Amino acid sequence: MGGHLTNPAFSPSCKQMSDTAPLLVFDLDGTLAETAGDLTNTLNVILAREGLAPITLDEARKMVGAGARALIQRGFAAEGRSIEGSKLDQLFADFLAHYEDHIADVSHLFEGVTQALDRFEAAGFAFAVCTNKVEVPSKKLLKALGIDHRFRAICGQDTFQENGRNIAKPDPRMLLMTIDMAGGMPAHAIMVGDSKTDIDTAKAAGIPVVAVDFGYTDQHVRHFDPDIVIGHFDHLWDAVAHIRLTGASRS
Repeated sequence: MGGHLTNPAFSPSCKQMSDTAPLLVFDLDGTLAETAGDLTNTLNVILAREGLAPITLDEARKMVGAGARALIQRGFAAEGRSIEGSKLDQLFADFLAHYEDHIADVSHLFEGVTQALDRFEAAGFAFAVCTNKVEVPSKKLLKALGIDHRFRAICGQDTFQENGRNIAKPDPRMLLMTIDMAGGMPAHAIMVGDSKTDIDTAKAAGIPVVAVDFGYTDQHVRHFDPDIVIGHFDHLWDAVAHIRLTGASRS
């Protein structure tokens, strides 16, 4: 990989815990949970402070997915402005502070998530989250939604670093390191996401990918060539079964 990879929460014992249990690795925003409302409300608080017009929910749904910094930059770009450097750092900190105080005002799990997790867990599957959301609010959101305990690992854009820089999707190492942290194996893992970023990450990591079509993207996910597209979590069981039966793989 090159460079020095770090993760404060990572323990080498995770490798010793590896087993052949199949692992489903989920994106968070737009995949497990409908979060656009709280993200949009927080973005609009930041934009209002800067004298900019608010972003509509429909507009925001096309901006979400690359993390809060990118969301802020896209919000500014919608008004013909750019933002970088220390100013972006400050607004990013302000965004996180406000967002964490309103983490689940209107956010909720997509229909069928809990039932799908129940079914897969009963069949011996394990779960992890690999998101470009920052780790702390990711864990806080999943706790507020009542499912944080179901994941062996919850990894955000700041979970892994190389030479002081975050390793985030679409870098395939983020997905592979999430699998490792969860005690899983790439050969027994499947990614579930809602965007080009998720699909590109899985492809580069050699991991099959199921795409949901109700998430946050400016184009339909079928254009990005996932292994399977589903429109409801009720369909995830059959999608995963098909991938495992056919041996679909990006390796």
